[in-house]
Amino acid sequence: MQFFWLYIDDLVGKGLDILIILKLITYVSATLIPLALPLAMLLSSIMTFGNLGETFELVAIKSAGISLSRFMRPLFITAIFIGGIAFIFSNNIIPVAQLKLASLKYDIIVAKPAFDIKEGVFYHQIKGFSIKIGKKDKNDSTIRNIVIFEKRYNFQDNVLIADSGIMRVTPDKKFLEFILKDGWRYEERGQRFSSNTDYIRLGFKEYKKIFDLSTFQMNETSDSSFKYDPKMLSVRQLNITLDSLKKGYNRMLIRSNQEVASVLNFVKYTDSVNLLSAPKSSTTKQANTFQKIIPDHLKAIVFDNANSQLNTVKNINALQSDEYSFKLKNYRFHEIEWHRKFTLSIACIVLFLIGAPLGSIIRKGGLGMPLVFSIIFFIVFHLFNTFGEKMTKESVVPAYIGMWLSTFILIPIGIFLTYKAMRDSQLFNKEFYYRTFKGVKKFLSTFKNSKSSHHA
Repeated sequence: MQFFWLYIDDLVGKGLDILIILKLITYVSATLIPLALPLAMLLSSIMTFGNLGETFELVAIKSAGISLSRFMRPLFITAIFIGGIAFIFSNNIIPVAQLKLASLKYDIIVAKPAFDIKEGVFYHQIKGFSIKIGKKDKNDSTIRNIVIFEKRYNFQDNVLIADSGIMRVTPDKKFLEFILKDGWRYEERGQRFSSNTDYIRLGFKEYKKIFDLSTFQMNETSDSSFKYDPKMLSVRQLNITLDSLKKGYNRMLIRSNQEVASVLNFVKYTDSVNLLSAPKSSTTKQANTFQKIIPDHLKAIVFDNANSQLNTVKNINALQSDEYSFKLKNYRFHEIEWHRKFTLSIACIVLFLIGAPLGSIIRKGGLGMPLVFSIIFFIVFHLFNTFGEKMTKESVVPAYIGMWLSTFILIPIGIFLTYKAMRDSQLFNKEFYYRTFKGVKKFLSTFKNSKSSHHA
């Protein structure tokens, strides 16, 4: 639903057939499976253990000498297996689905809307023409008060005016025909860039004008146009790309030094003296000596040349800084996708470790309480996952911290809940909190009464 709301303006009015829509839904659904699997694991584990706790089957299992950790072991292995399937899906199927989705989405967006000429409004969707219709009859075919501007550069636009006519699309849907009646055609002819032109006015009883609708057809873009997006790559391809990007940084550093050195002529004549490591007094003395040995009539030229070299170096550094920022951003995006292949798979296991003990603690089955807790923990997981990804994109934290932020936060919660569940904790038992609150209230009232009697 989020995808369709986002692209609703690009989808409506394109004349898409049912096959295109089904393909779009299939590709979008496939890309959401790795995100849906962790939520499914969380909800199903809470419901399963909640049902077992509600029907006292967990009590029976524990009374038979089987601990909760031993009872969870087969399901934990199943969660690991599902996490492995999620990784295989993310690594092999999602890149293909993302590639197909990007290609199909591009074709739909660039396809122009199916022609829909309104009354009294200029229609500009047919390239090179502006069409205005005063009135359309009920059959949408008979039209009246037609004005057509044919755009011509360096000359006045050709103009067609007609009292009435018929508008129809050819059977092959490649052309739009206007059969105009009782009108005039105005045209300017002459040589380009010449002031001597002829103005021609042509009256007609019937005039046929044909417009090409080939630009309205949706073409299929090759998948290879989008293959360099990191979302379309597997782990092996991402490893190769990340290695290439690292080598590109080293080559860029060498090229940067060479470009700057080629501008600064004094680099060619540097000796063993390092001005940067020399004392400040020494460098100041050298600068004063340098100014003294330059003749007065050459000082302006020397300083202009030095200033020009510095401006050139500044421009080179600015360009290289932009290039470096772009490459660094590209590298971060590839790192994010590499870690994403693993984080969503591990999330299946982590959320199972939260859901199973949580279900045994709350002891409620069905879709009520389990759904509430599932939504709460999934929102926590999704928010921290989004925050971590955002911080990684902004270079606030490294990718191995940002992309694993939600996992680092949820694992201690899972361990805590497992610990509480193994000891039959009453963490979410309403009666426990009611009794506790009642005892505190009784203690406070006793304390208040004793204090009042003491003052009396």
